Amino acid sequence: MSHLSPSFTRFSRSFWALPIPAVLVFLAMIASDCSGDDTPAVTPTPPSTATPGTPPAATGTPSSGALPKLALQQVVGGLTRPTFVTHAGDGSGRLFVVEKPGRIRTVRNGVLEPEPFLDITGIVLATGNEQGLLGLAFHPRFAENGRFFVTYTGRDGTNSLAEYGVTGGKGDPSKAKVLFAIPDKYPNHNGGMLAFGRDGYLYVSTGDGGSGGDPDGNGQNRDVLLGKILRLDVNAAQGPYGIPASNPFVGQSGARPEIWAYGLRNPWRFSFDRATGDLWIADVGQNQYEEVNLQPAGSAGGENYGWDVMEASHCYGASTCDQSGKVLPIHEYAHSLGCSITGGYVYRGAAIPALAGAYLYTDYCRGDLIALRQQGGRWQAETLRARRERQLIRGGRGGRNLRRRGQCRHHFPRRRRTLIGVSPQSAARDILPVPAGAHAPAAT
Repeated sequence: MSHLSPSFTRFSRSFWALPIPAVLVFLAMIASDCSGDDTPAVTPTPPSTATPGTPPAATGTPSSGALPKLALQQVVGGLTRPTFVTHAGDGSGRLFVVEKPGRIRTVRNGVLEPEPFLDITGIVLATGNEQGLLGLAFHPRFAENGRFFVTYTGRDGTNSLAEYGVTGGKGDPSKAKVLFAIPDKYPNHNGGMLAFGRDGYLYVSTGDGGSGGDPDGNGQNRDVLLGKILRLDVNAAQGPYGIPASNPFVGQSGARPEIWAYGLRNPWRFSFDRATGDLWIADVGQNQYEEVNLQPAGSAGGENYGWDVMEASHCYGASTCDQSGKVLPIHEYAHSLGCSITGGYVYRGAAIPALAGAYLYTDYCRGDLIALRQQGGRWQAETLRARRERQLIRGGRGGRNLRRRGQCRHHFPRRRRTLIGVSPQSAARDILPVPAGAHAPAAT
């Protein structure tokens, strides 16, 4: 990528102290789908006239004043379609990069190690744009127990969650334990994010099952695991996992006890604010709107984020709809401003104080880096870095992205090799690692 500096070996000191991986925002540009799917697009519906409820407020205090503009700098090259980056919290200083085909690569002191930490390409189906190895979370006590968890598309198309252990410092495929494998008849909308909360439980996102418009009604069906965020006890003594007693639907008929939140279309990325515990959920929209949902720390769970009755704060497929019991997003944007949100993190680093408390995200089609803050009681989105080099999202290797009549047309390079970081332009050494492009939304 001609606009990026050569790879470097020096990171900001504040980065290594973080309990979550990307200090700034991880831009895993999988962009889970665009303004259409693999099926014909549903005719857009005019926004409803219903008055939205009051969205929740974050529990932290965001920064105020002008935000800085950002520059890019390469962290490491030689990667194959990275979808996620994290660390193990074990004090080793290693970065772990998830590659879509089914490998986890290790970056140590700015150098990509030749041998993968884990290679499960033999059991991962990665032929679809939204299929592959999607998520990674290390157990909070990984340094002691060597346990880590991955989400991936199984060879039979199932949305799978598995636990692994280590042998000789590497992930050991022979120690695999599949915790669940959810049948899925469509290749898109696979979610795949997983992260441990402050409560020690593992949170996992699932998409609505795919196609377009949620044809099976999974988003609102609490008797299925698709279109949800799940909350699991992976320290349970029996079974593949336990159910936390405080999960909102425990003991309720017609509802799966694993469910923590529902009414989601494709929450490709969510994250916890490490300072407050707030849960931020970026949910990819259908034809018209992308959205950011906020679940404040201390929530008892059970939120219904509306899909497929609603797309963001608007009725979906109808001019009016019943919004009762639905939690509306704190932020949304129309497809005139993008096509597929990729959520990031609330910034809690020390390198860029002006960003403290801002939630950072991007969009596959637009490619801007956006900061979302609550200012004067209103949520405001501000551009930190406008897309001028289209390579940021489409790989810098001849990829193109064209928009025609409100839909995206994608020509995406098959192999994305670069992990990039962002830094304040005035502090080029404070590089904050983020993953670069992964795979594109399905062409329509």
